[in-house]
Amino acid sequence: MQNDLSLNDPQSTQGRFVSHLTRSTYAIILAGGRGSRLMQLTDWRCKPAVPFGGKFRILDFALSNCVNSGIRRIGVATQYKAQSLIQHLQRGWSFLDGRFDEFIDLLPAQQQVGEDWYQGTADAVFQNLDMLRRRNQKYVLILSGDHIYKMDYGRMLAQHAQTGADLTVACMDVPLEEASAFGVMGVDDDNRIVDFLEKPKEPPCMPGRPDRALANMGVYVFNTAFLYEQLIRDADDPRSAHDFGKDVIPHVIGRYRCHAHNFADSCVCMSGSNTPYWRDVGTVDAYWEANIELTKVSPELNMYDNDWPIWTYQAQLPPAKFVFDEDGRRGAAIDSLVSGGNIISGATARRSLLFSGVYLHSWSEVEDSVLLPNCTIGRRARIRRAVIDKNCNVPADMVIGHDLDEDRRRFHVTEKGITLVTPEMLGQQLHHIR
Repeated sequence: MQNDLSLNDPQSTQGRFVSHLTRSTYAIILAGGRGSRLMQLTDWRCKPAVPFGGKFRILDFALSNCVNSGIRRIGVATQYKAQSLIQHLQRGWSFLDGRFDEFIDLLPAQQQVGEDWYQGTADAVFQNLDMLRRRNQKYVLILSGDHIYKMDYGRMLAQHAQTGADLTVACMDVPLEEASAFGVMGVDDDNRIVDFLEKPKEPPCMPGRPDRALANMGVYVFNTAFLYEQLIRDADDPRSAHDFGKDVIPHVIGRYRCHAHNFADSCVCMSGSNTPYWRDVGTVDAYWEANIELTKVSPELNMYDNDWPIWTYQAQLPPAKFVFDEDGRRGAAIDSLVSGGNIISGATARRSLLFSGVYLHSWSEVEDSVLLPNCTIGRRARIRRAVIDKNCNVPADMVIGHDLDEDRRRFHVTEKGITLVTPEMLGQQLHHIR
């Protein structure tokens, strides 16, 4: 087997080897899905555009992983209600410099090869084959745009080149009893994939690890010529759903060199921790939990890491402000994250995450809640275990999250008792279609 730059070459180093690979890679981020399990949070935005962590969008994590890994030729495939996502990319990601052949290609569904919009994840890439051929990179990295994690894709590319694989699939090591919720890879002792099962009742375990299984993360490295071949074959198959996980990956396993890459080998973890962090925030409960986790003293996701920063659009806002210091009327945020433009005016936030531009009026109380940008909480309002959508104006004296039966009459309440509130549920029509 020959690599692009051998690790055994005394004139080369591991860093040079990886940088050669990342410069030869084009990344496509699949960001066209609605994310319907997030309920009304995605009525007017796609899932990758949903705010996360106080100042970011979900898509920022995959994009930041690319940039931090040295992959700076990126395509973002969009489809469902993509306007806010496109605006975010234009405003926050224009720092990539075309003079150095760095860029983000916007790839909206355009009926490039027929009269259909994107029919599946594989079809979204197939419909952009003409553009991919013009980019002429040796490897293509396929990513989902709706997960929260920090990963060095260069390490995965290095394994892909060293093993001579046609396809490498990133996998997450999960407990065997939880593996039935994922697509699971069966591998041999050399991590070559021998089987792929979608949500199996009896998932295969890892070699030598009877209590663990390898779950598909939706992160793939393809040799570019091999990807073209498989996408064209899949597009010609009338029985296919044109999806990587359902169709393309199962077809190539057993026929070609397909290897698994363990996320533990490329995750960017907290200092002193070996626990990989990955979250699918695809439900309101999971979204609330992942945001509230960040308010802990030592959360598993390190957002204060200068070596692997999360990049985003940074609005020009004034500092957060806390006013009034009287008994019963004291501006305070305890075990909470606050953002630029916040005003905590004689109110209290506990174990909560407040995005930019949030205004808490006097005597209001917010506990264990996620408040998206530009929310206003009226005087004496009480909010508990809730997600309050962007631009909500919660009236004075309103109580949310304390009486779930009452909440169900007005809002959406999840199985775990999290109350989701949107402007429309409050009778505030921010979107006009007629």
